[in-house]
Amino acid sequence: MKNINILALSLAASALMASCTKSELLDYHVDKPASFAQQELIDAYQPLKTYLKADPTSNFKLGVALSLSEYVNKGVKYRLANTNFNEIVLGYEMKHGAVVQADGKLSLDNVKTLLETAKNAGMAVYGHTLTWHANQNATYLNKLIAPLIIPGQSTPTWDPVTEANFETDNNSNYESNANAKLSFTPAGQGAGGTGRALKITNDVVRANDWDAQFFIKFSPVVAVGEQYELSMDVKADADVSFPTQAHIVPYSYKFYDFFGSIPAKTTWSKYTKAITVTQDMAASGAIAFNLGKNATSYYFDNISLKKYNAKGSGNAGYSFFFTNPSAKNFWDAQVAYDFPALQNNKEYTLKIVAKGSVEGAIRAELQSSSDYSSNSFGTLSLGNAWKEYELKVTTSKADRNRFIISFGDYAGTVNIDNVKLTASGSTENLIATSDFESGVGSWGGWGNGSTRGLSAQGQGFGGALDQIIEKTPAEKKTIITNALNQFISGMVDTCKYYVKAWDVVNEPMDDGRPSELKTGVGKKLAEDEFYWQDYMGKDYAVEAFKIARQHANQGDKLFINDYNLEYSIAKCRGLIEYVKYIESKGAVVDGIGTQMHIDINTDKAKIAEMFTLLAATGKLIKVSELDLGLGNVKTPDATEAQYKAQLDMYKYVIEKYFELVPKAQRYGITIWSPTDSPASSSWRAGEPIGLWTEGFTRKPAYMGVADALKDK
Repeated sequence: MKNINILALSLAASALMASCTKSELLDYHVDKPASFAQQELIDAYQPLKTYLKADPTSNFKLGVALSLSEYVNKGVKYRLANTNFNEIVLGYEMKHGAVVQADGKLSLDNVKTLLETAKNAGMAVYGHTLTWHANQNATYLNKLIAPLIIPGQSTPTWDPVTEANFETDNNSNYESNANAKLSFTPAGQGAGGTGRALKITNDVVRANDWDAQFFIKFSPVVAVGEQYELSMDVKADADVSFPTQAHIVPYSYKFYDFFGSIPAKTTWSKYTKAITVTQDMAASGAIAFNLGKNATSYYFDNISLKKYNAKGSGNAGYSFFFTNPSAKNFWDAQVAYDFPALQNNKEYTLKIVAKGSVEGAIRAELQSSSDYSSNSFGTLSLGNAWKEYELKVTTSKADRNRFIISFGDYAGTVNIDNVKLTASGSTENLIATSDFESGVGSWGGWGNGSTRGLSAQGQGFGGALDQIIEKTPAEKKTIITNALNQFISGMVDTCKYYVKAWDVVNEPMDDGRPSELKTGVGKKLAEDEFYWQDYMGKDYAVEAFKIARQHANQGDKLFINDYNLEYSIAKCRGLIEYVKYIESKGAVVDGIGTQMHIDINTDKAKIAEMFTLLAATGKLIKVSELDLGLGNVKTPDATEAQYKAQLDMYKYVIEKYFELVPKAQRYGITIWSPTDSPASSSWRAGEPIGLWTEGFTRKPAYMGVADALKDK
């Protein structure tokens, strides 16, 4: 115990001495990580719009693109936009497809909510876009110009499906199992004492009636609600009856009853049975005759299966066909019929029945063989069933002497029949061989490896189908112009209390032919594509600007906008020339927008050339949709050097804009994607194109934009 006390005192003394010792810090230093220091540098920057010099004489706007929900829900992007920008533009929700409903009415409640939200935040709204080929309610627009369909008046028919009279050994549509032994009677022992019949012998009574089976096969298979009629001459060596079954194919049982139980006596009798297909029978393609319960011989002749056709048969006589092996330009394959020159300024009516092996369109015209100029009847939209069309056109030259059908952009086979071309007030058909019953006559053709000729007998049109009356090009132009007027006037009237600038026409110029307008002709269009210019012509933009100007406030700015102007200087020049054309027709274009979806490898010299050309127009110039990628590099693969190059390119574009575009012409610059694009996005998916990351962290590019804006 004594020793323990001494030890405790010793430890206490040591502790006391230690507490009296002077404290000293080690001389040790850790540098701040470079990435952390770099981010601190970026984060030290002020909001972007604060770098713009306060200048009451400048109308420059720094814009950003958002979705409507991102702004009106007042989340992070709402705060980001209000802090850094002074104008927003919607990527989709002010476009035709978002606003125009199935009945043509405009749904603008969401847009009104946006405008009020922006107004309360002091944020300007740029209208995007009034006339474009994409993001349209194309279903509604196409319905407006759809043809008038007059139901055909016809006599219902029972159309043959399959038949067998057993006069030859062709057994492609019938067979039996081993217990049902097939043979033929001698000639003269068929029904009515003529020809021969099929003899089927079952030697013994089987355990099941299906142990001896005979099948009639047919195609296509039956469907619910269809009506069929089976008829045959039948007899047996004893008075018997036998059932029928529905089979998918022979030996693949579907239903126990198909065409009832068939009685057979020792003399020939006619059996006829009509049925309506039930769900139990659906998808069957064979009739099974179950013969196993009677040890006898059965005799069949003149078996016929027919299907009820409420519209009447569509196969009669001959038609004229032409086949194109591959789709090229529509004029690369044509068929034609020549006649004496028609009258000028005279209306002509074309009636024609046509079908195609695949869905598609062909064109009909009245042409002058002297110079190949023409007046178009428009297009015939083909399906794989016969359709009857009626189209009209008025001649604009006195030497129209050829009816021509162009099908170079249709890959497949077209059949035409009952072609009738008449002048107004006349019943005389100008095409002599119009029904092709006497051959093809003066019909000729050429081009693209196409073939043509007279169809086989029975492949002509023989029914009374619905008549399809196509609207004339002039009628379509009027209808579509009215539809554009309704949309633009409704949008501008609703929004003009707050929206003071609009993209009136978006992306008009063709990429491959940059001095010409885009067209949907010859293309397979997406569900939301509609090319106004294909119906309104080159003046579609003239009309759009005039309508917008009529409904806008005095002083509102109206723009035309396109992409790749820095990539294709020819397209830039083409757009400038189109602006001149629009103004030559009496409309006024206030400004030109260049989208600039570019990357770090974009040619800087072309960017400068584009700005120089645009500035020379004297118009307001807007960089309307600026975003900037790393050259197909995805976000996870981006390097520090590439982010530095992105900073430099953003800075270059903005500085060059301010250098080359005079102050009075600077409308503004809009950042199209403020954050990097998610991998799931439909726009530049997974690319690090923004000034912020997806998590809203500022990137080096933010510094490039801020530095370029300083004191501008």
